[in-house]
Amino acid sequence: HDGQDAPAEHLGLVEPLNAVMMIHYRQAQYAKAEEVSRRILSISEKTPGPDHPYVATVLNNLATFLQNQGSYAEARPLLERSLAIFAKALGPEHPDVAVSLNYFAGFLNGQGTYAEARPLYEQGLSIKLKHLLLTMGSMTEAERFQYLAVQTGPEPFLLNLVALQGSDPPME
Repeated sequence: HDGQDAPAEHLGLVEPLNAVMMIHYRQAQYAKAEEVSRRILSISEKTPGPDHPYVATVLNNLATFLQNQGSYAEARPLLERSLAIFAKALGPEHPDVAVSLNYFAGFLNGQGTYAEARPLYEQGLSIKLKHLLLTMGSMTEAERFQYLAVQTGPEPFLLNLVALQGSDPPME
């Protein structure tokens, strides 16, 4: 044995570990959730690999647990790495990049660095708005109402702003 587990063995551990991690998180046992999240990260960096979007999600989870314990300096590079992974793997205009930008901006804002957070918020909202306009443009009016009925976050607000403006948003 060469000391490395087979990929299938790694993948078989992730789902139950995620369940354990979420139990600890819901019980506000952030140190325990962090410990399990670090194990998931270690497994995920091997399979599917360090630049996979799943690893970015794991990094976001780990950053959340660190934030909840006041370890902001340790959380920040994880969020930066997560954002870089999403942008590289999915493209800079992907909706998941917008979510990551907004999450990172929220983190920065929470640290009192709104000037640093604002451009990230703006970039995230711009990506989200472009995606919404593409999505909504191919829907019937009934489909749009159904879509909006299940949305959370800034989507309904953004769409109302576009409707009030009566024009498309400025394109970069």
